[in-house]
Amino acid sequence: MSVSIDIAGLRPERIAVVPSPLAELGMALHALAEPGHHPGLQGWVTSVTSRLDSHLADRMCEADFLWRTTFSDVFLPCAGIPGGSTFPGATLAEDLDLLDKLTDEQFVDAALEFTCPLTYDTKAPDILSDPVVRRRALEVAATRGPQQVRFARRLLDDPPGVRAWLRRFLEDCDAAFFEETWSRLRHQLTADARRKTELLRHKGLAEALTAVSPVVTVDETAGRIVVDKLIQGRTATAGGGLLLVPTSLGLPHLNVLFRYSWQPLLHYPVGSPELASPPSVEQLALRMTALSHPVRMRLCRHLARSEYTTSELAQAHGMTAPEISRHLGVLKKAGLVTTRRRGRYVLHQLDVSVVARLGSDFLEGILR
Repeated sequence: MSVSIDIAGLRPERIAVVPSPLAELGMALHALAEPGHHPGLQGWVTSVTSRLDSHLADRMCEADFLWRTTFSDVFLPCAGIPGGSTFPGATLAEDLDLLDKLTDEQFVDAALEFTCPLTYDTKAPDILSDPVVRRRALEVAATRGPQQVRFARRLLDDPPGVRAWLRRFLEDCDAAFFEETWSRLRHQLTADARRKTELLRHKGLAEALTAVSPVVTVDETAGRIVVDKLIQGRTATAGGGLLLVPTSLGLPHLNVLFRYSWQPLLHYPVGSPELASPPSVEQLALRMTALSHPVRMRLCRHLARSEYTTSELAQAHGMTAPEISRHLGVLKKAGLVTTRRRGRYVLHQLDVSVVARLGSDFLEGILR
């Protein structure tokens, strides 16, 4: 599965790498709501929560579904401005001004993504004027609890009021903790944007996207960008541009904005050495499947301790050499077993480092 972005006719000058203070504030709120997704930010989370005003903390709970379970597109309003050429604001205030420029329908549709994603990459009915869609939105919100019902009803009844509430809340978050955080992070993000821009200029889009993440590739024959994720989606630049927005707080999330009629956007975490080459979704599935068989698990017990030939494994497990070879083939295809020749013998051994990363690789894969 993957998200694809059709880039046929995309001119190099229409590709931009630009940090967004509003998107980073959204990621900050997500990390505070779901610290388990971001173990590397534990110190920062503890520092912020320990000095957070109780009233602001309560307000965070009113609409935390905008950033807890999914990263709402309201934090990337630049992509919704018609023309596909608007950049994020240089300051939080400028980004919030872009949020104010979204139509009520755009704002409500993006804000309800957390509870009622009727469609995403195709044109949806107008939720503000279609009573059937409105009723469905409230029914879905009801399954998530009374808090989401209240927020969804407020949103549908008074989009400008909720938008004003959200702006005040984000401005208060800025004053309470984000202004200090952004003053530290923006230099790193600006430097990363500069490096990616230089790669775009001198090496081309494919090289720049590989630097963004190894799971983002360019299929030059088909004229599209492919992002390896556990979701299926598609969009196109279609005469507009492509935005790349770096985040320091986002690891391991790689967000792809492919909302219908919005400018395509990649919101990517600034590189981390230990996660520089995450496995593809297909590789991860192969590894999990390979280890699900009891015989292969028993083989791994031996192969984790030492190197063995096929004959030795067959004798130890009371199986034929061809049977052992078939199981070894599955483990090797999944990248879990290494093989080397010593004279006339072929020795197999478990790649312990790959197995040790399975937990973090699985978490990264499902949170990407």
